[in-house]
Amino acid sequence: MRAAARAAGAIMARELARFLSQRERFLAALVRPLVWLFVFAAGFRAALGMSIIPPYRTYIPYETYIAPGLCGMILLFSAMQSALSLVNDRESGTMRLMLTAPWPRWFLLGAKLLAGALVGLVQVAVFLGIGWLYGIHLPPMGYLAALPALMLSGLMLGSLGLLLSARVRQLENFAGVMNFVIFPMFFLSSALYPIWKMQEASPWLAWICRLNPFTHAVELIRFSLHLQGNALSLAVTAGATAVFFALALWGYEPARTRAPRGE
Repeated sequence: MRAAARAAGAIMARELARFLSQRERFLAALVRPLVWLFVFAAGFRAALGMSIIPPYRTYIPYETYIAPGLCGMILLFSAMQSALSLVNDRESGTMRLMLTAPWPRWFLLGAKLLAGALVGLVQVAVFLGIGWLYGIHLPPMGYLAALPALMLSGLMLGSLGLLLSARVRQLENFAGVMNFVIFPMFFLSSALYPIWKMQEASPWLAWICRLNPFTHAVELIRFSLHLQGNALSLAVTAGATAVFFALALWGYEPARTRAPRGE
């Protein structure tokens, strides 16, 4: 048990050290949501006015509404960055060396996944601190209640990134795949506007938003921050995490990770 803990700790320490040494990555992770919070929120607020969060029908400022969605944005970009590092590790041979360790494949990849989720959680904590200074004051206990939701959402998005890294073998191809995944997932969700607003514009788009697992991750974070439960979002997020991770494990089987001849 101690040996397993040391192995997992070493993997997570390596990922955290890599993140802390890449200051540009940390700043870039904060600039994106802060631009949405400080600049674009003004225009959206003028168009939407106040937003409503069911089930308790409380009117809140638009900046407060999108804060959980921007937390989801941070976790999404952090997960894709972690997946990008996995592709880089595969090209450099580090991943192959790690997977030859005398531990189950699920354990090694799970430790990488947990490390990536923790990195995203650190970035979200800094963002929420800046948001509090900006005037986004959520229930104090909501920050604690949201920790499990943030961790589960980070694991779900990290599992998706792990799955993509198992399928995309070359670093230069992964950047295009990231954009293809990130932007549809983010914009076709409830991160920036309520689904009932989308329903008024297009029932088809609202239907797609409801099917998007990122929507449920954002709603889980949003409801947790307001000390509310959301069983459907919890079930969908947990189920998507299990499915993505299982598919990633299947994709990282030795017979599938071996590069073809001539590559």
